[in-house]
Amino acid sequence: MNYIELNIPVADPLAGEVLLAELADFPFDSFQEDEGTLKAYIPATALPDCKAQVDELLASRGISGTRYIEIETQNWNAVWESQFEPVQVEDKLVIRAPFHSPIGDHIREVVIMPKMSFGTGHHATTWLMSAEMLEHSFVGKRVLDMGSGTGVLAILAAKLGAASVDAVDIDEWAFNNSVENIELNGVSNIVTPHLGDVSLIRDRHYDIVLTNINRNILLADMPAYVATLQKDDAPTAHGGELILSGILEADIPAIERRAVELGLWPAGQRLREGWAVLTFRVK
Repeated sequence: MNYIELNIPVADPLAGEVLLAELADFPFDSFQEDEGTLKAYIPATALPDCKAQVDELLASRGISGTRYIEIETQNWNAVWESQFEPVQVEDKLVIRAPFHSPIGDHIREVVIMPKMSFGTGHHATTWLMSAEMLEHSFVGKRVLDMGSGTGVLAILAAKLGAASVDAVDIDEWAFNNSVENIELNGVSNIVTPHLGDVSLIRDRHYDIVLTNINRNILLADMPAYVATLQKDDAPTAHGGELILSGILEADIPAIERRAVELGLWPAGQRLREGWAVLTFRVK
């Protein structure tokens, strides 16, 4: 699969974060910030359907000088291998690639083959989700990772002791990458990858739902997450936890209002680089 790299000049880091959040509503797989340039990556086959809307968004922000560059699949891994660095999360976790040396037994590791799917740990939302997960008990829990991407959060849940994890993503490229990463980390007996959308979780029950998606999808799909947490056989008194990210700090009030309307209560938040992770529990 060939990808298109959209290069966008961004002088103000905060404006870049806001623009990134807006572009996340389109089928971009990942983003990279590099010395005043925001790089957004999208499958070449997906660009024609949204290019006019993307260009209109950039024009409305007064942004000019953008470039679309096609990147061939065979060069993709080589590019990432030259740029990808291990990510350390609060001295408790390292997310690394197979070509990095193991850290050792004193710290948890998740190994991700970087293929430009979102979720290598470099973006603030993946870091935030990982850091928050390290503070929760996953032992014996049934877990859903919705919008799983590379599978990094699903793999971490398994390594934190989850009994079972369903990793769901609508993108076939991300799904295939997650299959590889799940096997690479030796958790195939715990993590089951699924290709599809939120309809796959109907009538299923989970103790913890993880989701790192954009604001609009979170608001639309939150009733389905709550329904799958509100079951009589929940092993915990509160009935389950929803840990979510993919949102900016400015999105917190809208997400919290929707969560409370659906019978959740706020149980914590973390902030990093303008982004947020929120935890909710079923009342």
